[in-house]
Amino acid sequence: MATLGIFVDRQTLSYSKKLVMLMRFRDVAESLGHRSYFIFPVELKKIAKLDALLIRSRTDPLNVSYMAARMAVMHGIPVIDNPEAIRICSDKVNMYLHLMRANVPIPRTELLVRKEIFPADATAYFDQLGAPVVLKEPSTSYSNRVKKVHRVEDFLQTARAYLKMADELVVQEYIESEEDWRIGVLNGRFLFASRYVLPRESDQVQAVDSEEIPYYGIEMVSEEEVPGEAIDLAIQASQAIGSGLFSVDIKERQGKMYVIEVNDNPSLESGEEDLYPDIFERIIVGLLG
Repeated sequence: MATLGIFVDRQTLSYSKKLVMLMRFRDVAESLGHRSYFIFPVELKKIAKLDALLIRSRTDPLNVSYMAARMAVMHGIPVIDNPEAIRICSDKVNMYLHLMRANVPIPRTELLVRKEIFPADATAYFDQLGAPVVLKEPSTSYSNRVKKVHRVEDFLQTARAYLKMADELVVQEYIESEEDWRIGVLNGRFLFASRYVLPRESDQVQAVDSEEIPYYGIEMVSEEEVPGEAIDLAIQASQAIGSGLFSVDIKERQGKMYVIEVNDNPSLESGEEDLYPDIFERIIVGLLG
């Protein structure tokens, strides 16, 4: 019998779907013969007594969840997500550099490192990447601070606003895709699959008007419905980051696949268990053996 700690915070517990997911982790761990209990940010000292730690709180190097992951590694305790994965995925510049080094197909991508940005610079990016382009502030999550821009004036306004929050920005080719996949990977092996679906019509109009990249809904799909190339690409992308639990966003255009980003600590309350009933067991076994 081993002891699994599930690291949570108040925000995690404030959503009913997340709470149900957490209870499933606890129940499955106990059905496998293990002890499990929730650990809150004020209880970091308990980590040293665990056999494994599962982080189900928002991960960021500035959040206490990162400290929890660091403490687990310091004590030789298996942890998902590990601090290196958190550090890489929380910084989109770092993430894309890892993907580039591993030759993972991504949209054409440039890094904007200037503190001052001028019309000639914006024009050069449009000439190189086409129009529109997508600007991303590196700490973005859930499509916040991700904007599609068509004109030099919009590029300058957005870039200057984002440069107040970061030293570098991502400038990326815009991919108009036929399919958008979300593939879950655990320690280099396929875990689940879903596709992004369009928001309601009213949301689409608002997103287009503001030129923000819309936040899509998620529809779970079986492994057989996903092109094998997308699964292989998701595994390749996750391995470029490291070991652990990831979801990989992939766009498909004219038969070609592009990794848009790799996310650590993916949400698991969108019906994953309905199509993949062993998903929680596989994660727990991956941690505790």
